[in-house]
Amino acid sequence: MCWSILMAALTHERRKTQERVMGWLDGRVALITGGASGLGAAVAERFIAEGAQIAVLDKSTEKIAGLTARLGKGIAVTQGDVRELKDHQRAVSATVEKFGRLDIFIGNAAIWDYGAKLVDLPEDAISPAFDELFAVNVKGYLLGAKAAQRELVKNQGCMIFTVSNAGFYPDGGGPLYTASKHAVVGLIRQLAFECAPHVRVNGVAPGAIPTDLRGPAALGLAERSIASIPLQEATRGKMPIADFPAPGDYAGAYVLLASKENSRMATGTVINCDGGFAARGVATPSGGVNLPQKLGL
Repeated sequence: MCWSILMAALTHERRKTQERVMGWLDGRVALITGGASGLGAAVAERFIAEGAQIAVLDKSTEKIAGLTARLGKGIAVTQGDVRELKDHQRAVSATVEKFGRLDIFIGNAAIWDYGAKLVDLPEDAISPAFDELFAVNVKGYLLGAKAAQRELVKNQGCMIFTVSNAGFYPDGGGPLYTASKHAVVGLIRQLAFECAPHVRVNGVAPGAIPTDLRGPAALGLAERSIASIPLQEATRGKMPIADFPAPGDYAGAYVLLASKENSRMATGTVINCDGGFAARGVATPSGGVNLPQKLGL
């Protein structure tokens, strides 16, 4: 009895070691919307490093070409609009045709309202801007989930959606963006319920991030990139974690939620990776700045 328990434990540890060497996502296939640049591309690169095979749905042919040049032709790419179900279906079909399966769907494509407040929104632009932003940020996720659901159920896979600190707190955008990201949190919880126990559905909520995030055309922001804003200066001294992140700093949370071995019991949850919004102090964002000095380090 003792010998069999010991052998089982050794086998378990050996398996864990092999998985660490091979990558936590070895042999799994992920489809990422908005995956040709910014956060989506960073997640794609990290997933490849973890052993996954990657497919991307993106609107920009230029960004797709750049991604393919960096990552090689081993990825499956589909040019399309996340607001169209048929484009999601084409992406899923291309993924399964190339790799034989789909295990992970990541809804990531989004647009931002650049913090446009209600008082500043032109009356004639509110309806088209709302429709455009919700069509990308919410409907785009829903349509992707619809297109991917059958394959994910077949493979006991998972969905992961990019939320934002704006999904929980004000001032991460204006009312349009903030409302859309709150809606994504609700979508995650509802889909987690509907897809259980076959498919896990979770989210990652990043904070400030230097990407090529654009805005609604209805507000004249389609060609404006968030990279044009001095984000590092704007966020300095406001978060408990003072470091300014790169897109890749958020990728590990997606790996965790995609890994069956590490998050088998997680569904309907959102990992907040926003620098500590919920832990900010009233007088100062970080209460432990002088800890090294107090500890004599």
